[in-house]
Amino acid sequence: MDGILLLREACNRDPFSQACACVSLPAPHRYSTGLHEPLTGQRHIIRHEVRELILLAGPVVGMQLGQISNGFIDVLMVGRLGPNALAGVALGNATLFFFLLVCLGIVIAVSPMVSQAFGAGERASIGNTVQQGLWLGVILTVPLVIVLWNIAPIWRLLQQDEATVVLGEQYLRAVLWGFLPFLWFIALRSFVEAVSRPWPITFIVFIGVGLNILANSALMYGKWGFPELGLVGCGWATTIVFWFIFLVLAAYVALQPRFREFALVSRFRWPDTGLLRELWWLGLPIGVSYGIEVALFAGTAFLVGTLGPTPLAAHQVAIQCASVTFMVPMGIGIATSVRVGHAVGRGDTDAAAWAGRLGMVLSALFMLCAATVFWIMPRSIVGLYLDLGDVTNAETAAVAVSLLGIAAVFQFFDGVQVSAAGALRGLKDTRVPMVLCFVSYWVLGFPTSVYLGYGLGWGAQGFWWGFVLGLAAASLLLSVRFARQVRQAGGSRVSPTPEPNAYS
Repeated sequence: MDGILLLREACNRDPFSQACACVSLPAPHRYSTGLHEPLTGQRHIIRHEVRELILLAGPVVGMQLGQISNGFIDVLMVGRLGPNALAGVALGNATLFFFLLVCLGIVIAVSPMVSQAFGAGERASIGNTVQQGLWLGVILTVPLVIVLWNIAPIWRLLQQDEATVVLGEQYLRAVLWGFLPFLWFIALRSFVEAVSRPWPITFIVFIGVGLNILANSALMYGKWGFPELGLVGCGWATTIVFWFIFLVLAAYVALQPRFREFALVSRFRWPDTGLLRELWWLGLPIGVSYGIEVALFAGTAFLVGTLGPTPLAAHQVAIQCASVTFMVPMGIGIATSVRVGHAVGRGDTDAAAWAGRLGMVLSALFMLCAATVFWIMPRSIVGLYLDLGDVTNAETAAVAVSLLGIAAVFQFFDGVQVSAAGALRGLKDTRVPMVLCFVSYWVLGFPTSVYLGYGLGWGAQGFWWGFVLGLAAASLLLSVRFARQVRQAGGSRVSPTPEPNAYS
């Protein structure tokens, strides 16, 4: 236990090089699978790491797609209520998910802590880490729900359309009741992923997608005897889904025999200020990094909102499409973080390096394919959200098509940056990446958006070109950071400990 605490302290000072100094680093020609004799040669290392990364990333990507499917379904079903309702969802979601993702990033610190402890074979601290993650969710929820409940005056100060503000407030107040269970779900999800057993989460999330469709139909449109609540019904449906996925995952963790050694249920822990502080300082830069990126998109939504409800509705359609494809590299980034964390925990520097590099390559390849689809068939994609035969949607559809063309450009950079961030997170390197994200998005990206959108009069399209610059800078800086950290770890090396058997 003292060794793990020393490792964490060292990682906070110099994330990769000192972490590797605390654990035993491998000889470059040896790589242990944990199931066979150590493999020899770089080709074997790459082959093994590709296989393990894909096996872990597959269900994680499926889970991410399942989660974003709820947003896709919401926008799809709300779109039938008209552009004003769609603009209200856009405003509410832009605000909600900024704060939600910041808190998610903080709670997700459970993942690298559990991953490195699991890789090192240290089981004693894992259960306490997870329970403190649950307490952290409570601490974060209370003040933020109070703030978001009273957010409408701030929207008005930002010159948002009054009808959009009213609808957005109604939607937001309904969905806020699901804030806490979502963070609890993230804490448990981070634990389950960190011990390499993600498939059950994928199943739970997809069941939640089906529930979301039923709940939206019942509460938005008043089917099966339920009241017709319109946009507000969409918010309540989301809250129901958040509670459902948390409760089912909690039941699975409690009943799964293989998790009993972590004493997640059998032993109750009160808040531990020391461990909470450690989670906070590790997770805060992750949350801020998420927030910095999401704030770029949310800030752009506010800029587009000043142009009226039609461009804002188009922005919501296009950003929802980009968000769906982003879930794949985001899932790969989560898997990359776990694989890197396992490797660092057992002292396998070569595996950590290759896990990070391969995660970036896989994400880039997928996003190139997604960009091609956006480029060649944008109207067909927009037609999933809007009735293209309705003349009242013609202007919204035209703007959305143009924004998808720009999204095709930034897809590649978005994939690389999220995987590079995941790789660095696996090293517990979170503070410098936070600064790099800030420079990319707010020193370069957002000012460019303002200049192109307002200064040159490009409107919504100009705002979106700022995305391209910000994401391109982030992908370059984060990938260079990871390469630098790997090079610094190339000094003293000894044989690694065997890789622990994963729960897969």
